[in-house]
Amino acid sequence: MYFPDEWFDIVACDRCGLGFVNPRPPVTDISRFYQNEYYDGFIEEDHSERYHEEASYLPDVADFDKTPLLLDIGCSVGDFPRFAATLNWHVEGVEPYCPVPIEDFTVYRQPFEKLTGIEDKFDAITAWAVLEHVHDPMAYFLKAGQALKKDGVFVFQVTNFNSLSSKRLFHEDVPRHIYFFTQKTVEEYLEAGGMELESSDFDDNIFSMGCRGALNYFYTRFIWRALYTWEDRPVAYPDFLNQRNLNRSPLSAVQFILKHPVTSLDRLFEPAFDRWQKLTGTYGMVTYKARKKH
Repeated sequence: MYFPDEWFDIVACDRCGLGFVNPRPPVTDISRFYQNEYYDGFIEEDHSERYHEEASYLPDVADFDKTPLLLDIGCSVGDFPRFAATLNWHVEGVEPYCPVPIEDFTVYRQPFEKLTGIEDKFDAITAWAVLEHVHDPMAYFLKAGQALKKDGVFVFQVTNFNSLSSKRLFHEDVPRHIYFFTQKTVEEYLEAGGMELESSDFDDNIFSMGCRGALNYFYTRFIWRALYTWEDRPVAYPDFLNQRNLNRSPLSAVQFILKHPVTSLDRLFEPAFDRWQKLTGTYGMVTYKARKKH
């Protein structure tokens, strides 16, 4: 769900590499970009496989003397905390915006950085594709460091600002994505919060942001020597069919290839491009696991 009639500038800090929308949409205005259909996918789709992947980053419950406590920031409709509860975690959530009521576990209906009385409370804190949405990410890192017990883990996934997908291919969910992180930024923010990075996984096991359109970008920039714009994004095959009132068939596939040869080659090489990005730490999504220092 994009907003093609509105344009937003993204800039980057020369020192730490943090990217951000400039100017940022005011807190009082951002809710209009989160219409009800934004949450429909969380309600209607089965995400159990994703929850298995997310839970794999949590410590083993058997390592604790008593049932550990998890806080999921941005818990949406609450399904990941419910899944963690089946693994014998006590769970709580933070969700100030999603309108779906949650009554089977504690949910804080205010921004995470404004919570009080949670110091040294949690064994694990998770934030799945959340921190790029908040207006003050440093406050979230500081609060996470305060809320974790010693040796507690902070696991979060964000987009990778060092990726082609983020910087060049228009795959970021602007303006809902307000901030864009590099690993250098993440390490500095963790240090400020009294935590240290343990691992960084560049993959699509949880959320994906591959390099679809990379060949179109390189063709535009280095063959045509032109700027790559929103209008240069590759046409999707279903859109091609709709524009011409065609049905899926071998003939329509040939028509698409002839009309959009660069896009067709891009689709062919996309899996290889994505594998290369995962190996080189330049894939569009990254999951970080950090631990609170002693």
